[in-house]
Amino acid sequence: MGLAAPPGAAQAGGQAARDRPGATPSTPSNPSASPTSPTSPTSSISPISPTPQSIQARPDHATITRSVTVVAGPKADAAALALVEKSLKDAGADRVVRGERAPGGGQLAVYVDGAGAARALEGLGARGSGGLPAEGYALGVGAGRIALSGKDATGTYYAAQTLRQLLPHRDRPGARVSGTAVRDWPATPLRGVIEGFYGTPWSHAARLDQLDFYAEHKMNIYVYSPKDDAYLREKWRDPYPADRLAQIKELVDRARARHVEFTYALSPGLSVCYSSDADLKALTAKFQTLWDVGVRTFAVPLDDISYTDWNCAADKDKFGTGGGAAGAAQAHLLNRVNREFIAGHPGAEPLQMVPTEYYDVRPSPYKKALATQLDKNVLVEWTGVGVIAPTMTVAQAERAREVFGHPILTWDNYPVNDYVTSRLLLGPFNGREPGLPGRLAGITANPMIQPAASKIALYTVADYAWNDRAYDARASWGAAIEELAGGDARTVRALRAFADTGYSSSLNPRQAPELAAAIAQFGEDGDASRLDAVLRTLQESPGVLRDRLADRGFIEDSEPWLDATHAWGEAARTALRLLEAINAGDDARAWQLRERLPELVRTAKSFVYVDMAGKRVPVLVADGVVDAFVEDAIGAHDASLGVIGRPKASTDLAVYQDNAVSRMTDGDDGTYFWSAAAPKAGSSVGLDLHVERPLGTVTLAMGKSGSPDDYLRHGVLEYSSDRKTWTRLAAFDGTAEVTAEPPAGAKARYVRARAVRAQENWLVVREFTVAGADAVTVAGGPPAAEGSALRSAADGDPATAYRAARAAGPGETLEFRAEAPREARSVVVLRPRGAPAGAAKVEVRGGGGWRTIGALSGAYTRLAVGGGAVEGVRLAWRGGAVAPVVNEVIVR
Repeated sequence: MGLAAPPGAAQAGGQAARDRPGATPSTPSNPSASPTSPTSPTSSISPISPTPQSIQARPDHATITRSVTVVAGPKADAAALALVEKSLKDAGADRVVRGERAPGGGQLAVYVDGAGAARALEGLGARGSGGLPAEGYALGVGAGRIALSGKDATGTYYAAQTLRQLLPHRDRPGARVSGTAVRDWPATPLRGVIEGFYGTPWSHAARLDQLDFYAEHKMNIYVYSPKDDAYLREKWRDPYPADRLAQIKELVDRARARHVEFTYALSPGLSVCYSSDADLKALTAKFQTLWDVGVRTFAVPLDDISYTDWNCAADKDKFGTGGGAAGAAQAHLLNRVNREFIAGHPGAEPLQMVPTEYYDVRPSPYKKALATQLDKNVLVEWTGVGVIAPTMTVAQAERAREVFGHPILTWDNYPVNDYVTSRLLLGPFNGREPGLPGRLAGITANPMIQPAASKIALYTVADYAWNDRAYDARASWGAAIEELAGGDARTVRALRAFADTGYSSSLNPRQAPELAAAIAQFGEDGDASRLDAVLRTLQESPGVLRDRLADRGFIEDSEPWLDATHAWGEAARTALRLLEAINAGDDARAWQLRERLPELVRTAKSFVYVDMAGKRVPVLVADGVVDAFVEDAIGAHDASLGVIGRPKASTDLAVYQDNAVSRMTDGDDGTYFWSAAAPKAGSSVGLDLHVERPLGTVTLAMGKSGSPDDYLRHGVLEYSSDRKTWTRLAAFDGTAEVTAEPPAGAKARYVRARAVRAQENWLVVREFTVAGADAVTVAGGPPAAEGSALRSAADGDPATAYRAARAAGPGETLEFRAEAPREARSVVVLRPRGAPAGAAKVEVRGGGGWRTIGALSGAYTRLAVGGGAVEGVRLAWRGGAVAPVVNEVIVR
């Protein structure tokens, strides 16, 4: 189930997977030891992923000899044997041979299954695979031997995957492998991935690469269900072209060789007639073509469809109307598929289905129909309580099993990003209760549109699904980064910094936690060198990854986010130097750095992800952290200048995609904040004016073209000095454009618009502004260019600028006059870098006349007034060939 949904519409996701009906918690009856971590501060055992249920260090070791003999049992898995032999050669063995018995003479022997492995494990004092559940295994290393024994062929293959991780990578023999005893089994029968998102489907090469990744991490299921494969949905009745079917066969063959079950998920719900014999025949005929290329597991997802509108009159006549009728119709079709196709194909795995109501545990007529009428050996998929469930508990899973009346396979919508294509979701699998896997038939994760970039999160999914009791989200996340970076320290640092910028999701509410912690530490101790080192790593991480990361797919997937990370790193380091200049009292240097920031931020915001429809989506990295740091540095500079600066916007509403709350105050009526949910009574958007100050006109412009009804239908404007006590300014109803005049003398630091009733429509705010009651009047010339204004030269925001339409003529002046005289020590004039010196005389008016205090000296001019009240400031232009630009004139 993909998650892309238009604003105001019910969201849905995508699904499919497989399991053995009636699965019970995967705990052996007599485990040899309680679960332990594979490593400890004093252990020499290499980290293993997923974390084994039981792993113990032994005091002895085995040595990789020049020649190694593999003694295989008669039914040893071929794929496991091939992996063992390759791993031994990668560990430094020159020659790996098969034999019926150990060679002696100090040569290393590796026993794979059979009586030899059982005796070798017994000789090491380790238990064999007896008593373990399916896919369990035992592995022992020590006393000059290695032994692997699987409960079944897949268990042996997983033992080989663990051995691969224990062995070193060496180009010559002689490596010593620490003595180790492992007894391991999965926490849940099915563990894997469902390619079930909307958007660009993965490439064939990416799918093959993913199957290799799943095998390495003991995932045993891949569900083929891309929402934008027309042959799965819109054209479900049509056969695949020969070349497409050949690709699916290659995937099936690769999956089987990797002990991964390939599941084919057909989604007929957009047009199927449930009671039609012809449609049943079309569905089973499609399944037959997939059976013929090796598929043995099938699913029928019925998500993201209407179940109140029938596709044929015959269904209404046969089943009636309503949710219960829809459940009965779906059960009727699925039971026929189950009995007439699945049951008729020996070797087929149990049928899977995705219900139309897949995201809660509330009883309903639809769920009751499935629970009572659908064949009990059909597996039901479920996303948790919510399309994207922030948490998932044992109690919820047990309730789902009860309400659906069938074994439950979770379709976990993480790290899928089709609903937030502006983001890479690079944080760990989180919020799932220990003990949950044992209550499920299995766990499948819906990944991102970007396959290689999904590997960080999928690594952690595999860790949790295999051994939830030992799972630590942060530790698993770090191990995923370590593996993807190939253990290279510099690459690890770069990848960790980059992954931190995409940490946030519904499962991980904190964005960029490591960067945020470094910024918070700087706020406490002021150690700029420490923070600069963190920001330098961030800025340089894209270059390091492009140079050193072996997985080139990850680079290709991440290109615009890598570019944005570099740009935000540069902007943040510039902001840090701005803060240092402010603290040092170097005003000219501070303005030079401040003036660079808008362009750096524009560049950082300019990078886009282009989706399959050609839409250009601005990408987000470390949003709310790195951009907030830059904004705060600019705010500190405003404070040092004595100006108010641009208000800071906030809201308690979720943000839809990249329509950030800061767009309410960017001065551009063409951009907007857009909520991701309808306002409730008490929901608000607000402004922080940074300091308490007199209030001028308050304006709130809501709604937009295409969404004219997305505004607060019933609300109030309020203001406050402490954000605790609020005074009502105005009430409004049924209007998207609100203007209010505060009473004379009103002062506040905070202004907000608050909903007084709940509503169904979402909220768009184009601009939210508060004029200053003590605004400076600007007059004179030259006239402002189109898109500019004279007032921008004294609006309290140095980021805006007055740009003249032409060069100044001799004698022209630009005059600034406040409503009342103010005491002043100096006048500061801010202009862009490269502004010419001597372009104008700076004059002040006090005591009834004008007097010259100096001339403009460049981008930053500060001139002493000499004390006393200043009634106005004037720039007397000397003429020239360049149209003047003034960012701000400040009386201090």
